Amino acid sequence: MSNDQNRPERNPQAEIGQEAKTAESGRNEAERFRRLAEEAREVRDQHREALESVRQEQERLRDASEKARNAAEEARAAADAARHAAMDAVHATAETLQTTLENMKVVEEMRRTLREIRDLHKLDVH
Repeated sequence: MSNDQNRPERNPQAEIGQEAKTAESGRNEAERFRRLAEEAREVRDQHREALESVRQEQERLRDASEKARNAAEEARAAADAARHAAMDAVHATAETLQTTLENMKVVEEMRRTLREIRDLHKLDVH
């Protein structure tokens, strides 16, 4: 028995059909990978757009935060100025009250002197 007898006969038609199926299968697989790659690109683009939106929102919030910080600093400075003005007003009021008290003492001393003069005048008349 020869080796050629044990070997099945080659069928070129079947081999061509098999190669065509393999080629078609390869094309289908390549198309599937192409679609997957396109979907991945679309998802990547969506993520990039979402990240850009987040970045813009962060920038907007950073700007708003900076404006709020500036406004708070201005309010603090205004409050400090108001506190100083109030303290100045209290000092001015205290000085006014001190001057009024001194004037009242002078008036009281003048009254006392006038009473003494009056009392002396009464004694002289009698």
